[in-house]
Amino acid sequence: MTKPGDIHQRLVNLKSLLDRINRSWATRDYEDLMLFFVDIFPTLFKAERCSIFLTDANSDDIWLQFGTGLKEKEIIAPKNGSIVGKSITASQTIIQGRLDQSAGFHQEIARKTDFITRNILSVPIISIVGNYALGAVELLNKQEPFDFDEADAALLQRIVKFLALSIENNRVSDEIIRISRGMHDELTRTNEILKGKHRFIAASKPMRQVLDIASKIGPLPVNVFITGASGTGKEVIARIIHEAAEDRRNRPFVAVNCSSIPETLMESEFFGFEKGAFTGAHTSRMGRFEEASGGTLFLDEIADMPPSIQPKFLRAIQENEGTRLGGQKIHHYQFRIISASSRDLREEVAKGRFREDLFFRLFSVDITIPPLNKRPDDIVPLALMFLDEINARFHKHVRGFSSEVMELFERFDWPGNVRQLQHEVERLVALTPDGETISIDHCSLRSHTPQPTESEPDTLSLPEHRRRTEIKLILKALQKTKGNKIQAAALLDVTRQSLHNKIKLYQIEKKLSPSFPLSEE
Repeated sequence: MTKPGDIHQRLVNLKSLLDRINRSWATRDYEDLMLFFVDIFPTLFKAERCSIFLTDANSDDIWLQFGTGLKEKEIIAPKNGSIVGKSITASQTIIQGRLDQSAGFHQEIARKTDFITRNILSVPIISIVGNYALGAVELLNKQEPFDFDEADAALLQRIVKFLALSIENNRVSDEIIRISRGMHDELTRTNEILKGKHRFIAASKPMRQVLDIASKIGPLPVNVFITGASGTGKEVIARIIHEAAEDRRNRPFVAVNCSSIPETLMESEFFGFEKGAFTGAHTSRMGRFEEASGGTLFLDEIADMPPSIQPKFLRAIQENEGTRLGGQKIHHYQFRIISASSRDLREEVAKGRFREDLFFRLFSVDITIPPLNKRPDDIVPLALMFLDEINARFHKHVRGFSSEVMELFERFDWPGNVRQLQHEVERLVALTPDGETISIDHCSLRSHTPQPTESEPDTLSLPEHRRRTEIKLILKALQKTKGNKIQAAALLDVTRQSLHNKIKLYQIEKKLSPSFPLSEE
C-alpha cells in the first residue's frame, strides 16, 4: 500500500517537472513563431497577406488569431459559408479566385479590415496526433502570376506540418499549466493532511532524508538537536517533529531564541519569577519551562546560551523541576527539548564554551539541514509554494514566474537560504501588477548572481594568460553595458566584429548571467 508521504513526494516531484517543462516553451515563444510565419509567408509566396485561423479547443469557433495588419480585432469565421470554415471542416486545401466578384464571408472581412480579397489559398493545419484540423493558413491575393496554383499548395502543406507541431506544443503547455495548478491544490491538501498547518517541501534527496528522520523520531520521547545555517528552516522541522507526536501535538510548542536574551534576564526567562523578586516584578510570571510543560521546548541558537546559566539549566532538565526567581515552591516540568544551532556544538564543547554534560543531555538524535544551494531541486517547488501563500496573504493573483526568473533562482547561491527565497518572492509579488507574470526586471538578485570564475593558470604560457584576461575583460564590459555588444566593444576599444568573434571563440554567452542577454542596441 502506498503511504500518504510517498504520494505527497510524488506530487512534489511531478509538479516541479511540469513547471520545468512549461518554462521550456513559453507563450511568448509561440506567439513570436506565429508572427514569424505571418511575416514570411507573403514574401515566400508573393502574396499580399497571410492569416492564421485556429479552432477553439473548447468550442466550435474558428478564430483569426494571427494575421497581416491584424490589430487586436476579434474575428470569428463561420464553419459554414466561409472558405476557411470549409477547409477546416473538410480538412482539405482550397484554391479559389475572383473572390472580389462573389459574395461570402470574405466580403464581411473586407468591411472590417478595409482589405479586398481577390484570390485565396487555404491549407488546413492537421493535428500530428489525430486526423483533425487545428485551424488553417490562408494566403490572400497572389501578386504574380495573379493566381495561386498547386505548386503553392504543395509547398504550404509541407510548411504547415511544422506549424501544427508548434500549435500542439502550445496547447500541451496550456494543459500543463492546468494540471500544474491542480497539482498545486493537491499538494496543499496533502501537506495539510501530513504536516498540519506547517507546509514543507522535500523534493531533493537530502530533504527527503531529513523528513524521514523527523517522521520516525516524532512519536518517540527523545531530545533532538538540529544543525543548519540561518534560514534553512530549523524551526519548521522542529514543529513537524512536535506535531508528529500524538501526545504532544495539541500541547504547547514554546520557541526561544537563546541569542536574543540578555545574560542578566536568562534565568528569569526560563525559570520565571515571583512578584517582588526584583525591581519591576509587579506580578508573578511563569518561565519557559512551565509554559512548555506537556509539549516541546525549542531552543534556537543553543550555542549562544551563556556559560553562567548552563549549570542551572542542566539541573532543571535532569531533575525535571525548578523554582521561580524569588520563590520557594518547586515546579515540576515535563517536556521534550528540541535544540538547534547554526554553529558546530561539538566545536563549542571542545573550546570550552559549552558544557559537555549539557551537550550530551540535549543530544539524543541529530538532524543536519543542508543549505539551499546544496539542494537545488527544492528551489522551484519552494518558490511556487511561497508564491501561492503570498498571493493569498496579499489578496493578489500574480500568475507565476517568467522562465528568466526561474533560471536565475536556480543559478543563485542563496546565502540567506530559504528565508531569503521567501523574502525575494514576497518582494516580487508586491511589485508585480495583478494578473501578470513576475519578470526579471524587479528581481533584486541580478547584481548578486555569482559568475563563473577561473582559477589562475599554473602556467607561464602567454597565450593562456591572454585568453583568460580577454574573457575576464569581455565579461566585465558586457555586464557593465547589460549585454550591449556595441557599447561593450567601445569600452574594450575593439571593433564590433572583433568582439563578436571573441564572444563566439570563448563561448562568452554561456558565462553570462541570464539577466544580461546579448543585444546590438
